[in-house]
Amino acid sequence: MATTRITINDNGSLRVEGDFELVDAQGHSIDLGGRARIGLCRCGGSAKKPYCDGSHKTNGFQSVVTADAAKLAPPAPPAPPPAPGA
Repeated sequence: MATTRITINDNGSLRVEGDFELVDAQGHSIDLGGRARIGLCRCGGSAKKPYCDGSHKTNGFQSVVTADAAKLAPPAPPAPPPAPGA
């Protein structure tokens, strides 16, 4: 079983729990203060991005996601090997 669980809440946040690391776009680790569970914003309305502040409850955000592997894009093909002498 995975050590990290991500739950897509109906009309709400992404709940992340377990053993995980949150990093910014540059790869710097974000201090979570020992938390093992956080909510990440999906609606775009949070004043505390990337964290959920409950804005989805008042801004009309609607999104219900069901488990459907068919929606998943196929994996990218492997990168070609480097050219000789490169």
